[in-house]
Amino acid sequence: MNSSHEDIDSSPQEIFRIQTRAAGPAGSLPLTEEMLKNSPSGDLFGMTQNAGMGWNPAEAGRKQFLILSTQGGLRAPDGRPIALGYHTGHWEIGLLVQAAAEEFRRLQVIPFAGFCSDPCDGRTQGTTGMFDSLPYRNDAAILFRRLARSLPLRAGVLGIATCDKGLPAMLMAVAGLRELSCVVVPGGVTLPAEAAEDAGTVQTLGTRFAHGLVSLSEAAELGCRACGSPGGGCQFLGTAATSQVVSEALGLSLPHSALAPSGQPVWLDIARRSARALHQLHARKLNVCEILTPASIQNAMVLHAAFGGSTNLLLHIPAIAHAARLKRPTVDDWISVNRRVPRLVSVLPNGPIQHPTVRVFLAGGVPEVMLHLRRLNLLDTDMLTVTGKTLGENLDWWEKSERRRRFRELLGQLDGVDADEVIFPPDKARARGLGGTLVFPRGNLAPEGSVVKATAIDPLLVDADGVYHREGTARVFVNEKDAMAAIKQGSVQAGDVLVLTGVGPMGTGMEETYQVTGALKHLPFGKQVALLTDARFSGLSTGACIGHIGPEGLAGGPIGKVLDGDIIKIHIDCRRIEGSVDLVGEGQHRFSPEEGQKLLASRATRKDLSPNTSLPEDTRLWAALQLAGGGIWGGCVYDTEQITATLRAGRRQ
Repeated sequence: MNSSHEDIDSSPQEIFRIQTRAAGPAGSLPLTEEMLKNSPSGDLFGMTQNAGMGWNPAEAGRKQFLILSTQGGLRAPDGRPIALGYHTGHWEIGLLVQAAAEEFRRLQVIPFAGFCSDPCDGRTQGTTGMFDSLPYRNDAAILFRRLARSLPLRAGVLGIATCDKGLPAMLMAVAGLRELSCVVVPGGVTLPAEAAEDAGTVQTLGTRFAHGLVSLSEAAELGCRACGSPGGGCQFLGTAATSQVVSEALGLSLPHSALAPSGQPVWLDIARRSARALHQLHARKLNVCEILTPASIQNAMVLHAAFGGSTNLLLHIPAIAHAARLKRPTVDDWISVNRRVPRLVSVLPNGPIQHPTVRVFLAGGVPEVMLHLRRLNLLDTDMLTVTGKTLGENLDWWEKSERRRRFRELLGQLDGVDADEVIFPPDKARARGLGGTLVFPRGNLAPEGSVVKATAIDPLLVDADGVYHREGTARVFVNEKDAMAAIKQGSVQAGDVLVLTGVGPMGTGMEETYQVTGALKHLPFGKQVALLTDARFSGLSTGACIGHIGPEGLAGGPIGKVLDGDIIKIHIDCRRIEGSVDLVGEGQHRFSPEEGQKLLASRATRKDLSPNTSLPEDTRLWAALQLAGGGIWGGCVYDTEQITATLRAGRRQ
């Protein structure tokens, strides 16, 4: 059978104009006898490569600074997409890399740039792509550190990242580069579009259409318009935005750098100033180990609570601490912080007013919240930051700065919003009913712990004492697909307790279940349905959604033994920051939580519970390693000592 190759072999004649040699760079390298006698050959060959890539050979021996980023896609100079990235969060990152590199050149040092792009949790919702989301974080952190170590003469590292997994990975990488000067640039936020829904709400269009809440044409238009600008993390305080807040709270980012509007002059200015800060840190020999301390981890937890941040940071902050060789916070540590720290920020999706994140930036962002927390004696202000000054010195500057005054004024001028209606003073927050952010229920279904964002429970379901109480019948699902089908078909009813198990690390890589929580949020009866799962949630999730339940079902946890028709009792005290989730009945028979514990111990794990058949081998390996390293409440990390000890113990058997 004859076939034509014209479709793949239609090249122009210019392909045959080929060179087999070239003149090479002009000039000479700044070598010395000492270098030739004593330097590794790699140092000398590196200079050869610098010249070969076009750098002025006379400058090839200057100090080297590495810019690591999560940039993705390929933009034309005018911003037109040549090849798309995975998401807006990394689409414009290359502009920050360029701004920082130009500043390094101005400082007469050599900038290097490397990158590892990151996935989009929104794009992978409800797909098998989500099985790689959390494992990516560990792998990318390792890759970033390997790239840093593979440039032997680097004097410092500037990390630039934006979103749900890329920024936590960058923070873990930097934390592990303990003896190096490092600064992190948060990648900023996208703008809300005019007369449109936000990027979180549009993720529920399918469910709303299935229930007749939007038409096909409305869904098509709303889905198109959600991103008001082409770059930056989503407009709500999800995992991306919370990670930016945490980066600044740790002292690894410059004051007032989190949540800046992507693509705008203030955003580019942050990259330039961060490059200067890194240059100065190196000159002063101030390394990561002097910035990342127990105090900075504690401050990050405090800011997380004050902002009402994403529950995913319960995985990321312990992982950052572990990378820095610091004690990982425990459930009890989180409970203590959330009991002491008031929520002060009014922002999507928590409210009470649904302000987009750009307004939080204009209202003063992290340093403005810190001013209130300092007055409440909730911060350690003696910790060192990447400015080379203490947090207290930074806040003294911020309080009197023109930057603070001008941006807060701009919020009123541009959007007609009072800055104190976005970042509440503590008295106003209390008057508006803002309480603690997270509650950590335990009980016979969650002996290791779990988490619910108390700020996201509908206030109408919380009694006068600040307590959410529900007793309902279990509807059990062992995969997200079946749960979503039941919700769309209307077989999940008000009063049900939806149990989604087998979707922790061993089952699906601990997938994010915003498909389910978002669907419930935007259905009229959804707030009357509670959710229990060993998976995790999007930072956008709202409702009585209890996740991170440990042990996970596939590890023998009680949640993997729940049956349809079981009676589950949920108690969440939003003021005392305590709660429980217990099996208390079978059908018409009721019993105490203690009796429920004995019943669960006698039950076998559900026979239909098994790892998803599409779970990649890479993720299965990650799940085994993180379990040996401390599991969900240890941050899902690779703890080398614990993993090695487990392997040795296995060999002895």
